[in-house]
Amino acid sequence: MLGAEVHQDGVVVDAQDDAEAVFVVGDLIGDGERLGRGRRSRGGERAAGQVAPGRGARCLHGTIMRLPWTGGVMKLSRLAGWAGIAGPLLFTAAWVAGSLRQAGHPAAGVQLSGLAAEDARDPQIMMAAFVVLGACTIGLGAALRRVAALGSAGPWLVMVAGAAAVAAGVFRRDHMLLTGPGFVGESWHNQVHDVASGVVYVAMLAAPLVLARRFRADPDWAVAARPVLVLALASAATMAVFASQAAQPWNGVLQRAAVTLALTAEAVIATRLLTLRNVSACQSVGDSCPFGCPVAL
Repeated sequence: MLGAEVHQDGVVVDAQDDAEAVFVVGDLIGDGERLGRGRRSRGGERAAGQVAPGRGARCLHGTIMRLPWTGGVMKLSRLAGWAGIAGPLLFTAAWVAGSLRQAGHPAAGVQLSGLAAEDARDPQIMMAAFVVLGACTIGLGAALRRVAALGSAGPWLVMVAGAAAVAAGVFRRDHMLLTGPGFVGESWHNQVHDVASGVVYVAMLAAPLVLARRFRADPDWAVAARPVLVLALASAATMAVFASQAAQPWNGVLQRAAVTLALTAEAVIATRLLTLRNVSACQSVGDSCPFGCPVAL
């Protein structure tokens, strides 16, 4: 039987008994050219991350194999974590800049979607912001999917929110304001934008709520559970007031506050992804590593 732990410099697999084993090939590095009498499987031609059955490949007691992932999955996960921080920051900077550039309107007088409308000033700022935020969020969701403990709908909701944000940036509104003289009907891309925006709102509120529930059950993520839950609930409450139009003169402020709270929750999750260290995994037969490390025993 083999046990494995995930360390910062790779996966360490320790054979406890003289038993038939499977080797992860491609990226496998042994302590020396040969691991005692242990040999690499004939499946060495397989792609990195594939597993070769142990026919002719046995691990003796004390054999140690290292599977470095700093050049693969770990680097991609860290890149996704930084993207999960950069996306919200860039989006926030974009709506601040876009709001200040709308002559004749107060800074919070135009909703975020209106800043990318055809009659807005410099709409490309917010169009790019929506697309960049969406791409970064999709990357973060994909990285979260590889965390075994988070195998729920949460990562998928993160990716759905990202894809909808991209669509909201590509298909923009017709007008900066929701109502005004001469507004007759809506274009098809305005309608697509409205649907995409609705999906963004629902997914970006649901994702942290689902993930916070999963975080509480995982010691590595429990530290992020409460702040993510509080931010998500605060965002949902603010969005409910915004949707009710109960504070109509302040709707622009409420929208910005709700979105900022949700994006802060995303950044908290991304920060935790970056700070994970020395995670124990693969402790029993059939377990998989937190970031999808393909050690199969």
